[in-house]
Amino acid sequence: MKGQDPYLIRDFVDDFDAIAAEFTARSRGLSARTIMRTDVAYGDRPRETLDLLFPDNVANGAPLHVFVHGGYWRSGDKADYRFVAETPLSVGAIVALVEYDLMPGQRLPVLIDQVRRAVLWLQDNAASFGADPTRLTVSGHSAGAHLTSFLAARGAEEAAPTLPSVKGLLLLSGIYDLSGIPDSFLRAEAQMTHQEAAGWSPLLCEQLSGPNRVIAYGGDETRPFVEQASAFEQKLHANGQHAELLRMPETNHMNVVLALADGDSLLGRSLLDLVNIR
Repeated sequence: MKGQDPYLIRDFVDDFDAIAAEFTARSRGLSARTIMRTDVAYGDRPRETLDLLFPDNVANGAPLHVFVHGGYWRSGDKADYRFVAETPLSVGAIVALVEYDLMPGQRLPVLIDQVRRAVLWLQDNAASFGADPTRLTVSGHSAGAHLTSFLAARGAEEAAPTLPSVKGLLLLSGIYDLSGIPDSFLRAEAQMTHQEAAGWSPLLCEQLSGPNRVIAYGGDETRPFVEQASAFEQKLHANGQHAELLRMPETNHMNVVLALADGDSLLGRSLLDLVNIR
């Protein structure tokens, strides 16, 4: 352990760069053997695009699973996370990976709106590429889990948003209390304000009924990710909403993502259960 900022993951994961390189290598390998439609526009901005990955012998009316990558809202590329599609593809699901703008060039409400519009676009257009819009599930990692949570939530000062109809959410290693972000190592990189943090912290926002939620995290994560996962699950239960807390032993904030691509892992099986919801 090199530092004291619990959000600076690199200081707590010795093989950070090796794991990131594995993300990229495995994504390239999957891309080489998978039918895809890349950079499909869901909006007008250059980064408002998504990739579609198709299983072998895709059946009409296939389930549709969406993944939203992390990167602390200020980095990341969907192409480096295609490997996550391995598990849902194995059961015949069509997989979409969403891109969005980055901070500090854009503010947090823009990113949340983009993820919502991307999933709405997928719901509206699912039948055109063989998916069943009523079998729509979404997962996200880290900042991607935070953004994904707002598919079933309303910001603190937000009017009623237009949201897709989603069967289930798998929120992996998410950040649900943003109050520590403006003063973390991200202060220059994301430039999140305290007002943004207060207005878009899931623990402070209205959580809406609808999808099943799995709140997952790695057993070796730093304290904020562990504590916030538990607090978020408790908030949902207090609201009478279905939520499952899933701890992945002996995994950190980085290598826990690899478990999503392993259908035999505890996390992979949870993802498969989500995708198979009817």
